[in-house]
Amino acid sequence: MKNNRIIAILSLVALSNSLFAQTKLSLKECIDYGLKNNGNVRIGKIQESVADQQTREALSYYLPQVAATGLLDDNIKLQSTVIPAGFLGSTEDRRLTLGTKYSSNVSGQVDQVIFDQALLTGLKANKPNVANAELNSQKIKENIIYNVANNYYQVFVTTAQIELLKDNLDKTKQILGTLQLQLDNGVIKRVDYDRTKVSLNNIQSQLTLAESNLTLAQNQLKFQMGMPMSEQIELTDNPLNKPFQAYEPGSFDPSNLTDFKTQKINMQLQGIEKDRIRAGYLPKVSVYGRYGVQALGNELGQSWGNWFSFGAIGLKLNIPIFDSFRRDAQYKQADLNLMTQNEQLKLNIQNYELQNNNATTQLQKARVNLANDDANVTLAKEVYDVTTLQYKEGTITLSDLLNAESSYKEAQSNYINSMLSYYQAQLGIEQSQGSLQGFYSALP
Repeated sequence: MKNNRIIAILSLVALSNSLFAQTKLSLKECIDYGLKNNGNVRIGKIQESVADQQTREALSYYLPQVAATGLLDDNIKLQSTVIPAGFLGSTEDRRLTLGTKYSSNVSGQVDQVIFDQALLTGLKANKPNVANAELNSQKIKENIIYNVANNYYQVFVTTAQIELLKDNLDKTKQILGTLQLQLDNGVIKRVDYDRTKVSLNNIQSQLTLAESNLTLAQNQLKFQMGMPMSEQIELTDNPLNKPFQAYEPGSFDPSNLTDFKTQKINMQLQGIEKDRIRAGYLPKVSVYGRYGVQALGNELGQSWGNWFSFGAIGLKLNIPIFDSFRRDAQYKQADLNLMTQNEQLKLNIQNYELQNNNATTQLQKARVNLANDDANVTLAKEVYDVTTLQYKEGTITLSDLLNAESSYKEAQSNYINSMLSYYQAQLGIEQSQGSLQGFYSALP
């Protein structure tokens, strides 16, 4: 009995540890997880499979087509014909009813296209159509890399803000404790104590908001990774603790962008569509073979007996002559659509260049701000340390100390935000240059 109780306790402890165990993940491991579990990746794979099936469909039109039909007719009113007078010695017109009440027919036919230039041209779209689906999957992966990295940085920045607020909260509590003693001894006025109390309450409110933002940032990261919200994770490689390394962007080439490649393929597909429509003016040649059996009778049972067979093979030639300019209108529409895509590509290239220039400007701005805020933190800390010492010596007022403390907190907060802006600007450069895959591959 005692052993069973011990086993039960150990099982509960093991279960508790498993429930609260945290999965430790680096940035690359988070991206790896997202590339495997994000629902959009599965959608991209499905779309690739759809493209493969479209290839099979296009090819099937040039392969043999086999069909079978079965008919059972109840001729409720048979067709009549008239034999004119004088035929076969008849002196007047004679009306004859031909056929039987029931007839059955079962047949099969095989059709094979010999030449259809429109179908042959359409087959050229198979390869670019598959490539288009693959590029769509690549774009999905790039978005996952960007979103996971961006939210990963956001979690660390929010965590750093929380640590900063907690440190400021502890310092303010210490000051408030000292002021309480001074207030009790009548050294300071009540307003000095209340002013610090207000500052403490503000920090507490900011801390509560930051902790809520951290939960939101973690949930957003899990969503981008395709991870269950109930999963507990611990992020390992804090970018804020690493030595700062200046990032130098590479040269811009729009042909490296997935969107650019996709649009080029769409233009290729539109050109194939033009050729396919124009090929519709050419003759089409096909062969066919047909074989079947038929039975006739005035009774239903007789229509399923006394079968006699028939068959035929043939060559079919279809020559388009005049379609009231329908195909001409289709061709001109395809040509205009191609012209539109060409102009759209020019606009998109300008937009890609604009995005890259803006991202470069943001990176330069973030780099300057980061350097300034780093120096400002050092200066603000020196001022705060000196002011704290002077306040303890009684040479300055409480207002001077609170102002120095506020400046130090603001400098620290600005530095953290500048660090986030710098990492976001770096991601923006990678995205604008189509190098997010390289960014991911270079991660340790």
